[in-house]
This record gives sequence, structure tokens and C-alpha cells, in this order.
Amino acid sequence: ENHLLNILLLLAMEPPVGRSADDLIDEKVQVLRAIRTLNKDDVVRGQFDGYLAEPGVRPNSPVETFAAVRFFVDTWRWQDVPFFIRAGKNMPVHATEVIVRLKRPPLDVFDPIKPSDANYVRFRIDPQVAISIGAQRKRAGDDMVGEQVELTALDDSKGDMPPYERLIGDAMNGNGQLFTRQDAAELAWRIVGPVLGDTTAPAI
Repeated sequence: ENHLLNILLLLAMEPPVGRSADDLIDEKVQVLRAIRTLNKDDVVRGQFDGYLAEPGVRPNSPVETFAAVRFFVDTWRWQDVPFFIRAGKNMPVHATEVIVRLKRPPLDVFDPIKPSDANYVRFRIDPQVAISIGAQRKRAGDDMVGEQVELTALDDSKGDMPPYERLIGDAMNGNGQLFTRQDAAELAWRIVGPVLGDTTAPAI
């Protein structure tokens, strides 16, 4: 089960009924059952300039170094809300984060804003854990013109265990919360399977 898909499940699932590993995975499975199977129109694949010149890479290799995937979760809460996963190598910034763009109100308080300036919540997972809120505020002056600002809270706690070290410890202690289950793995393959065999050249 892909790490980024797992983050999507944590974001979209309902609260579990208990604290056990099965309670958590049960809710993830409900989301997996509701995710539409991907097709080629849901995926954009790319390759960074110079990849084909890298040592050991075959000429005209179709292997992607970037992918953007659109998911839809057919539940009452998330109907017709797109979820995007984007990942790539050799990117200008190394970061793992979730951005939740909030729905705009029916009436703009300020002058009309671009869709890219909508309010949002950002969850930074790596390299430094942080939560940010992006919102519009009134720009100084007489006109009702907004500008976007971001308020960030950083996690400065020290000594957290490295991820794989924690996984090994959890496995030894019988804690399955960070692991998947057979039914969840099979449902994940159902979602992504149709697009995994695409061998056409990356589009970008």
C-alpha cells in the first residue's frame, strides 16, 4: 500500500470506533471501497530533463520520474471532491505535505480572488512537521482588497524515532496500527491496477 495513498485514506476516513489496529484499518477499507478505479485520464506522468542521460537508464525509457493522480471518493461527505497525489524525483523542493483547499463562500468579502488564493490548511509531514492555515485578510488601505497570509505552527520536539525504526518496534510489539491488512491491500490494487501497465512515454 503506497504511503501517499495511505495519507489520503487517513484524511478521507471517518473517525474509528475504537483505538485498535483493526478499528483504524476498517475505516480505511471503507474509503478504499469508495474510491473509483483509476483510468488513464486520471493520471499525468512526467520525466525530468536529463533523466535519459543518467547512468544505467535505457535510451527512450518510459519510466516516469513524476506522477500526478486524481482520485474520487464516492461517499456522502466527499462526493465529487477531487483528491490529488503528486510525487516526483529531482524536484526543486523536498517535502511531503497535505493541502486541503477550503470551499469558497457564496459571496466574496473582498474583491474576487483567484482560485489558487482560496483559504487552505497545510499539513507538513516531512522534513519538519508543521500545520499552517492560509487565509485572506484585508490589505491596508481604503479598498476592500484581500491578500493571502499563512500562519504556521512548527513541531520542535526532539528525539522522535526514525520511521522504519518505529515500524520494526511496532512489529515486535504486535502493534498493527501502522501496517495494512490483506483486504486493504487487495482493494488498493483494484484502484491503481488499470494504470500501472501504461508503458507510453511520459507526457511532460
